[in-house]
Amino acid sequence: MGIEYEYKFKADRSVLMSINAAFPQKTREISMETVYYDTPTGALSSRRYTLRRRLENGVSVCTLKAPAGDARGEWETENVFIENAIDDLIASGAPGELKQLVQEGLFPVCGAKFTRLTKTIVLENFVAELALDHGYLFGGGQKAPLCEVELELKAGDKKSFDPYVQGIAKDFALEEEKMSKFARALALYKGE
Repeated sequence: MGIEYEYKFKADRSVLMSINAAFPQKTREISMETVYYDTPTGALSSRRYTLRRRLENGVSVCTLKAPAGDARGEWETENVFIENAIDDLIASGAPGELKQLVQEGLFPVCGAKFTRLTKTIVLENFVAELALDHGYLFGGGQKAPLCEVELELKAGDKKSFDPYVQGIAKDFALEEEKMSKFARALALYKGE
């Protein structure tokens, strides 16, 4: 299991371009299409589980995210069909109750389609990924623009990572995005 420890910030296209220019690290471009799933009774979202299938440059990756203390547990497996990924996710350490929860069936609730520019930042005390996302969220027949900056700790010291991120936020006047992509897309689905 990976533990997801990240910051998300609201942005606009010009901020993304400025940040991209300010970091000289090699940039990788990823085309992403994400579909989030739940059961008809909302068994996953009621437990704060996020189950998604994402195409990353055409490769299908299924992921479960679940609460894990002050962060989120994250398990993933390559699989074309979300239903076929459940056993693999559990085998990699995802909560075993997932199998029972999805027995009533899964359906696509909402999603996102975006381009991600990523850069790996390697400093003395940590390794992080800088992600610049631009595209849209969808749900319930609605669309909303998506433009955000993510900084995720991949390895190393949180105590060094946190002030580094806050410095970037200050330098680019970034406002924290408190809702995940899933939560914002789900709000579209619910008409909120």
